[in-house]
This record gives sequence, C-alpha cells and structure tokens, in this order.
Amino acid sequence: MTTFAPDSLALNRKLPLWYQVSQSLRASILGRSPEAPLRLPTEDALAAHYGVSVLTMRQALKELETEGLISRHRRRGTFIEPGAQRGAPVRLLGSVDAIVAQQSGMRTQLLAHGPVSVPRELAEHFPDMTEVAGFRRLRSDEKTDEPTNHARNYVRPDVAARIDLADLERWPMTKVLRDAVGIRISRITDTVEARLADPETARLLQVPLLSPILHYTGITYDEDGHVVDVARIHYRGDRFSFTVTLDAH
Repeated sequence: MTTFAPDSLALNRKLPLWYQVSQSLRASILGRSPEAPLRLPTEDALAAHYGVSVLTMRQALKELETEGLISRHRRRGTFIEPGAQRGAPVRLLGSVDAIVAQQSGMRTQLLAHGPVSVPRELAEHFPDMTEVAGFRRLRSDEKTDEPTNHARNYVRPDVAARIDLADLERWPMTKVLRDAVGIRISRITDTVEARLADPETARLLQVPLLSPILHYTGITYDEDGHVVDVARIHYRGDRFSFTVTLDAH
C-alpha cells in the first residue's frame, strides 16, 4: 500500500526534537493534496526520514494522535484522519519561566479559597473528583493600584493542602507550585481568547459591562502527566497583550 510522504525537516537543536517533528508532520498532513494516501510510513521509516530516534518519533505521533489528526491501529499501522480539522489551534512551545515572568510584577489580593465543585467543563482534567481546591485572586498594578486581572485557580486537593496562602499573595500560582510546593511541572497548555466582561468581571476589573477582555486558560501538568492546576484568568483588554517571537533558525 502506498504511504503518505511527509516534508523534510531541518532540525533546530534549541527545541525538543519531538516537538519539531510533530509540528512538521502536522503541517504536512494539513497541507496534503486531496488525493494523497492516508497511511503513514512505519515508526522506523518516519524516524529515519526525520533523523531522530524511534522513541522521539513515537512521542511526536502521540501528540498528533491526541490532537485527532491521526489514528493508530495495532498491526494495521498509522493513518491520517480524513476529517481532521484544518483550523486546529496553533501550539507554540515556551518555558515555564516565561509563564512565571508574564504573571509576575503585580500586587495580589486573595479574595477566596476553599473546596469547590469541579466545573463540568473541567471534569476531564480531574477524573474521579467531585471537588477541588479553588482560589480567587485579584491582581492590581503596583504603581496605580488599578485592577489588571481576576484569576480563578482549580487545584488538585492533595497539592493545594501544601500551599501556603501567604505565598499566593507574593508569587504567581505557577511559581508557588514549582518552587514552594515542589511540583515538577512537565508542561503548561495556554489558550487565550477574546470575550466580553460579565457583571462580576466588570465590577472587579473596574471596566464597563460587556467591554472587551482577554480570557486566559492555563492547564498545568506534572511529570506524570496529571493535571495539578487549571487557571482561568480575565485580563483587562487595555492592560494585556499577547506577543509571540518565533526563531527561524
């Protein structure tokens, strides 16, 4: 059976190899012609094509399988999903330190904390749990005292039990989890989208009702792949920007 031929890739040693391979293969899949075969080469053949180990190739394929671009079948092989969406979100790789830096430099007020029911839309991140620890904080500009964002964090209970509340008034949650609690963070998945301020958000951020805000969702995973924290943050649209710099070499 004829197999799909992905584009070639010049590897950048500054970034994880599995990430580069997954993104290159993703671009090849989404940019394929309608008549292109759906069957992918074997793991060994793909690894040789990209010049990486089979383990690296396997990790790259797992990323694409999670996104729904491919399906893998024992003894049959790996296939491109015919209905794979071409408008999937772009994934960009950065560091945990970049997240900490972005969240730092503001005065923080802890508004509330305690057990809360797992929101229905977050249930997949906290399987077998009905409650998690909830934290609500309001951040303000240190110079003007003007509110800049309102954050809600949903934290796994066993992790939350080790959080010192005083730390949350000094540091971002990411830094608290990593440096104070000792969680080995493997990755953070970020989503930023535009929304309109609801009554509570408008009151806390001191903006008109239905004014534009930026809604950030950050999902933090530990080294075992378990979600330890889901952050939902509303930023004032006039106080927050999202900038990405891509290295072409």
